[in-house]
Amino acid sequence: MAYRHAAGYRQHDQCDLVACADLVPENARAFAEEFDISPESVYEDYGEMLAAHDPDFVSVCTPVPTHADIVVDCIESGHVNAIHCEKPMADTWGDARRMAETADDYGVQLTFNHQRRFDPAWREAKRVLDDGGIGDLERVEVAPRNVLDHGTHLFDMCTFFTDARPVDWVLGQVDYRTENVRYGTHNVNQAVIQWAYEPEENAGVGTAADGENAADGRLGGFAAVGDGAWLVDASLRLCGSNGVVELHEGGEENRYRREGETEWTGIDIDADGDRVVDSIAHVVDSFAAGEEPETAASRALVATELIFAVYESVRQRGRIDLPLDAEDNPLEALVDAEELSPTPAED
Repeated sequence: MAYRHAAGYRQHDQCDLVACADLVPENARAFAEEFDISPESVYEDYGEMLAAHDPDFVSVCTPVPTHADIVVDCIESGHVNAIHCEKPMADTWGDARRMAETADDYGVQLTFNHQRRFDPAWREAKRVLDDGGIGDLERVEVAPRNVLDHGTHLFDMCTFFTDARPVDWVLGQVDYRTENVRYGTHNVNQAVIQWAYEPEENAGVGTAADGENAADGRLGGFAAVGDGAWLVDASLRLCGSNGVVELHEGGEENRYRREGETEWTGIDIDADGDRVVDSIAHVVDSFAAGEEPETAASRALVATELIFAVYESVRQRGRIDLPLDAEDNPLEALVDAEELSPTPAED
């Protein structure tokens, strides 16, 4: 991902790549050669890099458990004005909040690379929604491959389509029978998740589930994760009072249909381009204009809190009302306590 970030900066007429750092020197040298960074500007210690170059922007493209310490170090160094970090935010809810709070304290722009926000077809779907094409949004449904590293993208898209409305409560169940460690942290094999957004006037009909909150007049969400994702049958579905939008990450069959119509209307938008490059351009332009980026930490926190609330729901065996007060990673804690004991994955 560092190479894709760098391609974005290289293509932006206001940016110059000046330095890089990597704990593995040969990796740093290969990166520098690819992007014409001088050998004198290649570092193993990112602190030395920051002090020597005082960069405006830094991209953090390291394993998930290292994000928080590196991001906070960069902020507190006083040498950077903006940081664009890979996702997921962190491997604990406490670290995700710590990054965002530190950035606010120091006035540093902190963003996360949820690049799917810049897919033209999905942005067109947002236009259809905002124009009332399917009526009032009642439910969002997603089918990520896992909860954390792929889920962060699709849960962030739920944040995008619901205009960053906070989540009120979360109820989740998971299966974790085969070890699945990705980017330095555990990921479950399957999950079924229900959540509801904070109430709002004219929020629509409630979530599709039994119980006292099944039809309480609020916008809700549903996710089927992993091998059970066929329950949703689309990467993301927007269910409105007057129709449905269906979106697929591969771009096939992006479409919507109003209630009473027998034919789907395709969302046929040119999908050429690199969404990471688009994401980099957006955060640079937002910084220059003094505007909050779409990928700001405040928005990434909405999706990230949902993820860790799912894990906390499993630990507590019940519904979790937000804000979430668990600072750790409940899934990791359950594995460490052998309350979840996945069979080691085969090589």
